[in-house]
Amino acid sequence: MSKPKTPRGQARTTTLPTREQIAEFVAGAPGKVGKREIARAFDVSGDDRIALKRLIRDMEADGLLDRKRKGLSKAGELPPMLAADIVAADKDGELIAEPADWDTSRGPVPRILILPQGKGGRRREPQPARPAGIGDRVLLRTARNREEGPAHVGRVIKVLPKARNQAIGIFRALPDGGGRLVPIDKKAQGREMSIAAADAGGAQDGDLVSVSLTRADRFGLPAAKVRERLGSIKSEKAVSLIAIHVHGIPNVFPDAAMKEAEAAAPAKLGTREDWRDLALVTIDPVDAKDHDDAVHAVADDDPANEGGHVLTVAIADVAAYVTPGSALDREALHRGNSVYFPDRVVPMLPERISNDLCSLKPAVDRPALAVRIVIGADGRKLRHSFHRILMRSAAKLAYEQAQAAILGAPDDVTGPLLEPVLRPLWAAYDALRRARDQREPLFLDLPERKIILKPDGTVDRVVVPERLDAHRLIEEFMILANVCAAESLEKAGSPLLYRVHDEPSLEKMRALGEVLASIGIKLPKQASVRPSLFNRILKAVEGGEHQFFINEVVLRSQAQAIYDAENLGHFGLNLRRYAHFTSPIRRYADLVVHRALIRALKLGKDGLPGDITVAHLKEVGEAISAAERRAMAAERETVDRLIAHHLADRIGATFSGQVAGVTRSGLFVKLDDTGADGFIPASTLGLDYFGFDEATHSLIGQSTGETYRLGDRVEVKLVEAAPVAGALRFEMLSDGRRGKAPRSGTRRRGARTTPAGARQRSRPTGRR
Repeated sequence: MSKPKTPRGQARTTTLPTREQIAEFVAGAPGKVGKREIARAFDVSGDDRIALKRLIRDMEADGLLDRKRKGLSKAGELPPMLAADIVAADKDGELIAEPADWDTSRGPVPRILILPQGKGGRRREPQPARPAGIGDRVLLRTARNREEGPAHVGRVIKVLPKARNQAIGIFRALPDGGGRLVPIDKKAQGREMSIAAADAGGAQDGDLVSVSLTRADRFGLPAAKVRERLGSIKSEKAVSLIAIHVHGIPNVFPDAAMKEAEAAAPAKLGTREDWRDLALVTIDPVDAKDHDDAVHAVADDDPANEGGHVLTVAIADVAAYVTPGSALDREALHRGNSVYFPDRVVPMLPERISNDLCSLKPAVDRPALAVRIVIGADGRKLRHSFHRILMRSAAKLAYEQAQAAILGAPDDVTGPLLEPVLRPLWAAYDALRRARDQREPLFLDLPERKIILKPDGTVDRVVVPERLDAHRLIEEFMILANVCAAESLEKAGSPLLYRVHDEPSLEKMRALGEVLASIGIKLPKQASVRPSLFNRILKAVEGGEHQFFINEVVLRSQAQAIYDAENLGHFGLNLRRYAHFTSPIRRYADLVVHRALIRALKLGKDGLPGDITVAHLKEVGEAISAAERRAMAAERETVDRLIAHHLADRIGATFSGQVAGVTRSGLFVKLDDTGADGFIPASTLGLDYFGFDEATHSLIGQSTGETYRLGDRVEVKLVEAAPVAGALRFEMLSDGRRGKAPRSGTRRRGARTTPAGARQRSRPTGRR
């Protein structure tokens, strides 16, 4: 774009360029463009430069410009890069977006089909930190859609900070045809929005809807307009519907994928090895619907390996049905993994594949990819080999059922299997356990809770399932199989997706040292950080008052495990190489590893494509790591909402718990019986002013020194429950620890006190 000129003989008048003019100039400029170049191009000088700077900053905030010189195209077309709001999902579960800033004089608001991660993107283009969902504002790279559907497609480059003018919530109808929006965001509790009848968009009471803010007055409720009806939450077992929509989790399979699944025929023996006479068994949760791993063990008869074992792990051969580039494959990559809610599962693959053709059912021929592992008497692996087989499971067992048989209470199924199958499995596990203890992986004692639902989908009770040797046996076998997969692919020089877990950062280790010092434990100095260091710390506090506190702090000091084409090792397991191989039904990473093994070991023609690159696998790893984080957040939020529903009729009840989080604004308390998390605002902690001490994870009274710290045992009263948001608010009944007040006029690092007058209510009587 050429520089605008002033006609000869006419005085120059400085006016600010429009947004469109700026975007067009930036998009067409051949070199790097900054504020100085824009001002020079449009003859902006003097005080107008300040206004120009403000205009450019607003455009950057809206995603219309970024620091890499991206901008709008000419009027009449969507720009190649723009900010957009994700407003809906189509019948196939694909996300639909609309431009965040659209002049309706240009025509109807265009809709943009969001491309799945890894499809239609440029190599080495940045990946969003998390998958986008309905209600998110995103930065898109757009293009014309050459297929059916919306006229434009877009690829998410970045999920932008939540726009203040958007929300998702539950529509509550009023007699006049309008209603109120009850927001699902915990931070927005109490900020209901008014929806006029003309703006309700046909929403019915109980509908989950997305809205845009139309007016925010200083007094009264803000007004909003319904943009999309996302479904009703009145049906049974529908609490997870909120998380599915909020996080944009694909939950409807495209027709093409379903047709491929229905057309799939059971795999035959063909060139596979026939292992149907081997007594492989599956051991899973009692309510499992799919069974994708089976195990077998026998004492090694090789005189050179006295006391050793031959272990076999067979995994469902998903690659036989889901081939690279197929509709099933594209959808599996889009989903990344299965998502597990207390009331439903959103599977990565259709049930025809996951619950039927790839489920290792008893007495049914099933294709599998198996690894045969020879281990010594000390549990160390001596060698292994992979095989593509046809198997026939000898039995489907539950963890508790197998454990009971080993403890002397076999039933009709496990009785005949006890000596020939189960005892050899336990013998192999005993050897592997000794090797694991010598390896010293990180051991954190953090019990997992399970929600048991009633038939209507409401919470019946929350339990902590007992950890059995049967659970640990399967875990150790799967870990060893994963190690074998990574080793074989490395040896073959094949690209693969590792499961990597980096060591804690120096910053986190420094913070951990400060916390340990606050309870009199010195963090040992050593050349390299090892899991054994953390295990010694955990052992030192075992059984004491700080056990929960230190387990939580150690957990928070750890890096997050991800998928990557480059090997960083697995710190938590203390393994040099590790890849997920054992669950291709529910994790796309495992399917990639299966295909890599098939190609590298020449086990068939349906392996990893020959032109696959490390760079492409790195993109895949980033996409499925983000999908995993999305699933974890959705699962956690659903549990919070179910428990909030469960406790909503117990306002005023008292509970025992532990302080599970400390922030500047208050305390998070985890209840003992349900594991529910609730918040206590700092402004309600008695009459003192409480400041946050980051080093000790504490709130400290500025006058009295009274202290509440992470891990403290407390008693609380439930004062508010917001089921839609999954939020609970408590009132503290317990006294804090006695401590020394900070010196007058000083603050601890990170401290923030509450303004005067915030605490006007004394503590309730009956404090412990």
